[in-house]
Amino acid sequence: MTADAFAINVRSMEVDFKELIKQAQQLQERIKEIQEQLARKTVTVDTGGGMVTVTVNGRQEIVSIKIDPLCVDPRDIPMLEDLILTAVNQGIRRSRELAAQELKQISGGVPLPIDLL
Repeated sequence: MTADAFAINVRSMEVDFKELIKQAQQLQERIKEIQEQLARKTVTVDTGGGMVTVTVNGRQEIVSIKIDPLCVDPRDIPMLEDLILTAVNQGIRRSRELAAQELKQISGGVPLPIDLL
C-alpha cells in the first residue's frame, strides 16, 4: 500500500469514526428524552381487590403506596406506607447499583447507562 493510499484509507476511517460518534450522541440525546418522558408517566395497580394500590413511574420508581384501612390499624397506615415506599425504592436503587457493577465488568470498566435496563 502506498503512502497516499494509506492516507486516504485513514481519512475515510476518520469520517466513519466521526459519523459513529455523531450517531452515538444522537442516540444518547434520544435516550435522555425518552427517560424524561418516562419519568412523567405512571401506572397504577392494585391487589387484593383494591386493598393495596401502588403507583410506579416510567423510571421504575414507586411514587405511592396506598393501603386500605381494613388491612391494618388505620392509625398506622401513613407510617406503614412511608416505610414500605422507602424500603422498596432503596431496594431498587441497590439493584441498579449491582447491575451497574456487573455491566462494568463486561464493558472493561466503561460505565454503561444502567437506565437502559
